Amino acid sequence: MRESLDREALHEALVTPGQPWTGVDVHPALGSTNLEAARLAQPWRVVVTDHQQAGRGRLGRAWDTPANTSVTLSVLLPAPDQGRGWLPLATGLAVRDALAEVADVDSGLKWPNDVLLPSDGERKVCGILCELQPAGIVVGLGINVDQDRDELPVDTATSLRLAGAPDVSRERLVVAVLTHLARWHGDLSGAGPARAGLHAAYRKACLTIGRDVELHVAGGDVRRARAVGIDDEGRLVVSSAGSEYAVAAGDVVHVRSATG
Repeated sequence: MRESLDREALHEALVTPGQPWTGVDVHPALGSTNLEAARLAQPWRVVVTDHQQAGRGRLGRAWDTPANTSVTLSVLLPAPDQGRGWLPLATGLAVRDALAEVADVDSGLKWPNDVLLPSDGERKVCGILCELQPAGIVVGLGINVDQDRDELPVDTATSLRLAGAPDVSRERLVVAVLTHLARWHGDLSGAGPARAGLHAAYRKACLTIGRDVELHVAGGDVRRARAVGIDDEGRLVVSSAGSEYAVAAGDVVHVRSATG
């Protein structure tokens, strides 16, 4: 049975000594958790909904989910003094950690904002959208938890249920994601060794590095290149026609081999 999120359980687990979270707002339905977090403009306050009705992905894509099937949340975080471009990447690490902890599911990261499941053809289980605001950076994410195949908008999407992890507690998943996000945000905001550890962890988990990719950039251009690394600003480094350059923004498509 698909049940609504338990606001009291989330508040008890998150608003506690040792955690930075100041409150949890649970909405039965909401247009966009990112817009609500930006409107509230309260750092470390969690906005989560059972049914996001007018969500937005990167590049303005629409994003809707059936009620009570996903983890859909946004938080306003203080902007790090250095490496702001790493925040969506750090969020991917937090989701990856949480999926392993709560659902026992292995995942990989596609630069800059997707979490993929290798066990299901590298289909997408989570998308991330970070937006700069005057009071910080709104971090929004959505994890497909309980959808069947026909409830997903595209064939390239998947859910934890489809990956062999039915009956995952959405409350436990929310708490795990936010706990790991606070830790990675602390590393990103910390001294050099902590940031270097985050950078190394992301590079190890990133499925994009070493792949041929298509870069969809501003103006509608599509460039074919090979992803060779992530630089210290969080940008994707690609190689094409004998030269390397860094890409800060754009849509990345992994090019599959003829046999894959």
